[in-house]
Amino acid sequence: MAPLNPAHKPAWHLVPARVLLITIMLTLLSFAVSLFLGILGTLVGAGLRGVRPNMAFAYRHIALPVAITAAAIVLVAAVVIEIRHYRRARALEQIEQQMSRAS
Repeated sequence: MAPLNPAHKPAWHLVPARVLLITIMLTLLSFAVSLFLGILGTLVGAGLRGVRPNMAFAYRHIALPVAITAAAIVLVAAVVIEIRHYRRARALEQIEQQMSRAS
């Protein structure tokens, strides 16, 4: 009896591609969110002090360091998660092959 949904063979060369894609996407998202919050904070701070807001401060001292930190964290987490996913898929494929040979 053939399985209804045969598992695909895990491809190790897709792991780095997925890690890079996830890292880039989440880094850009964290940069955008931190830049937005940095601009809001800069506007509020400048408004309270009665001076002109310095938007370059939001880029250089808030958004960029947050994005770099988020990129490092996401890179490590994505590598760990993708390696676990790959190893689990490989183990399940081996189990499926053993089951199909036994029957």
